[in-house]
Amino acid sequence: MTQRALDPSGDEPNRSSVPSGTDRPVMIDAGSELDPVHPVEPPAPGGGRGLTSAEVAERIARGEVNDVPVRSSRSVREIVRANVFTRFNLIIGVLWLIMLFVAPIQDSLFGFVIIANTGIGIVQEWRAKKTLDSLAVIGEAKPTVRRDGVAAEISTSEIVLGDLVELGPGDKVVVDGTVAEADSLEIDESLLTGEADPVLKRAGDPVMSGSFVVAGGGAFAATKVGREAYAAQLAEEASRFTLVQSELRSGISTILKYVTWMMIPTAIGLILSQLVVKDHNFKDSVARTVGGIVPMIPEGLVLLTSVAFAIGVVRLGRKQCLVQELPAIEGLARVDVVCLDKTGTLTEGGMDVTEARALNGTDEPYLHRVLAAFGASDPRPNASLQAIIDAYPVPDGEGWHVTQALPFSSARKYSGAAFDEAGGQSSGWLLGAPDVLLPEDDPALTEIEQLNQQGLRVLLLARVDGQLDDPATATGAEPAALIVLEQRLRPDAQETLAYFADQRVATKVISGDNAVSVGAVAAKLGLPGAEHTLDARRLPTDPDEMATAMEENAVFGRVTPQQKREMVAALQSRGHTVAMTGDGVNDVLALKDADIGVSMGSGSEATRAVAQIVLLNNSFATLPSVVAEGRRVIGNITRVATLFLTKTVYSVLLAVLVVCFQVEYPFLPRHLTLLSTLTIGIPAFFLALAPNKERAHPHFVRRVMRYAVPSGTIAAVATFVTYLLARHHYTGSGALDAETSAATLTLFLVSMWVLAIIARPYTWWRICLVAAMGIAFLIVLVVPWLQDFFALKLVGATMPWTAVGIAVIASAALEFAWRLVSRRFPV
Repeated sequence: MTQRALDPSGDEPNRSSVPSGTDRPVMIDAGSELDPVHPVEPPAPGGGRGLTSAEVAERIARGEVNDVPVRSSRSVREIVRANVFTRFNLIIGVLWLIMLFVAPIQDSLFGFVIIANTGIGIVQEWRAKKTLDSLAVIGEAKPTVRRDGVAAEISTSEIVLGDLVELGPGDKVVVDGTVAEADSLEIDESLLTGEADPVLKRAGDPVMSGSFVVAGGGAFAATKVGREAYAAQLAEEASRFTLVQSELRSGISTILKYVTWMMIPTAIGLILSQLVVKDHNFKDSVARTVGGIVPMIPEGLVLLTSVAFAIGVVRLGRKQCLVQELPAIEGLARVDVVCLDKTGTLTEGGMDVTEARALNGTDEPYLHRVLAAFGASDPRPNASLQAIIDAYPVPDGEGWHVTQALPFSSARKYSGAAFDEAGGQSSGWLLGAPDVLLPEDDPALTEIEQLNQQGLRVLLLARVDGQLDDPATATGAEPAALIVLEQRLRPDAQETLAYFADQRVATKVISGDNAVSVGAVAAKLGLPGAEHTLDARRLPTDPDEMATAMEENAVFGRVTPQQKREMVAALQSRGHTVAMTGDGVNDVLALKDADIGVSMGSGSEATRAVAQIVLLNNSFATLPSVVAEGRRVIGNITRVATLFLTKTVYSVLLAVLVVCFQVEYPFLPRHLTLLSTLTIGIPAFFLALAPNKERAHPHFVRRVMRYAVPSGTIAAVATFVTYLLARHHYTGSGALDAETSAATLTLFLVSMWVLAIIARPYTWWRICLVAAMGIAFLIVLVVPWLQDFFALKLVGATMPWTAVGIAVIASAALEFAWRLVSRRFPV
């Protein structure tokens, strides 16, 4: 696990909460119904060695194991229920049963189409579930448990009551327990208490599942496991397959709500018109009534949206990108500001020491010895300290005795260690941010500023007297050396930043490091506006002024976790859709509040728990793929939604016209099933999965309806005009079938023109798709048994050619209407 929480860059610990599967994260106050406070129980048997294998086996036999299934997706049962038991499936199911009794099987085809579509939805979501489940296992952090005196990583579900679980910076407390060992252990319990400040834990203190380690280390004995632990509720909801907070989903729900309101009175009028007003064969009247009601329901739109999302998740899963909430695909495509944390995003975790500059006459060999001892004093070194360890290993047989150690805290922005040296002398040292340990007028800061401008990270090693954890000790620190570190740039960062710039997505680098140093790194990577840097300590506190500062600058240094959160809120207050990336516990606050949180797979479990997207391959370069997938989903669903809603509009208008003119409804269900399949169903499936790089636009409902309403109106009017002309042209026993065939031809041709418009810009496969649908309809018209099956037979030449002529005029009207709408009502 990357321990960015300890980075002397100055990033601060998190104050986190774990997201619900259906809502954004919420703070839970202690004392509420979910208050997890419990009596302190004794430490685990076995002391520091942990449980024995025999004791573990006994507890497993008694069921005292943390075997709570962590669901990364809906269960198969839920998938089936969600796809089958819908409002519109119920309506169509009832109509289908009626048709099975009163009409030939051809008029019941719409029911089989619903079964097929629902089956496709279940299969696709089940496949997505399998991918999500496997990826969730890959991305799951495994706690370290001590058994028989040996520490080993195990699955969270394998922890038993009494297990001794080790803790380090960034680790999540996965079950409730009691501290058995503590080494300056600081835990963030803001999720439980609402208090932002980390709590110092000592042996015997309780720890609650759902809290996070922000500094120090230790171990705790598990006192509550399984469903008794508070984590059981949190972990299950931390990465759930959800369909919430999506403009597409909410927009479609809004559309379906209005469709329902229109459908009910229209259907009642149609029923009365066909069964009461017209003296017609009862079964035929029922069939035509159902034929008028069924196409009003755009049931395939919901299904197709779910399938498109699910396939998007699978595609991204193959690129080692775990999408914990489906709308994150859509959300990232709408993002116009991306906030990046430098360490772990623009730079790799590793660093190299380029120089150790002695100050105030410090002897260089002695300096190297101090650095070696300082590195050896921390059992969990961060990236900066690891670079020092690599550069200055401890000489054989010359280890200094550590008398005191102060883990790094981003609230302090330094760490410390005190030693009994080999010669019997003692010394105390602090290592951290120079601008924190030195007074503002110290001449060394000028030299440090020059190094920062080169993109180098500089730490100050200072000698101190007194207790390391006393804030006054740092005030009298005597500078001993500057440690110059060079960060390793991610090879793919420059290309990714260029992608966002090309897509007009503003990039803000928000870091705990020195602003000038961060700006230099950003400039090396070609970040637009990298020269506009701002030290967050000078950031205005007024939200509006902060928002202005955020928009005017691109690089921010010395940012605290609370400021990250406020900066995200400030950008959102200006109408920006904000994505936040991070990998350390200090990023959790901002990740939680951003519109889209993106975590690195190697980051702390805290960040992975609250992020909607986890990059398991730790590659920032994966983000463009997520953006592209989101744009594909949004753009394509907007396209196909226009097809579905055009059908709904012309179906409602045709029913209204039939009621007003007191004539038979022109179509049987089989006719509209054929039309829907060829002009909507099959094309929509291919168009929804096609490549689409169009920039995401807001106002989904307005964008769809502004085209669907005129298209549906033109189609309904053209079809009804053809039908009325046919009624005057044909007479005799087969007149109604001939009239229906002519009207069907007009409606098909107009619907095909709508499809042709939506399929633009044309590619070879789009042209083939439209042509194939036209050829399929032509085959139905010329093959005798298909003519009989679908009750379609064009009689004579006058009326069919009239139907074609009306369709041509309607198509020209469609072109004019689309261009007029695009010009007059842009979204």
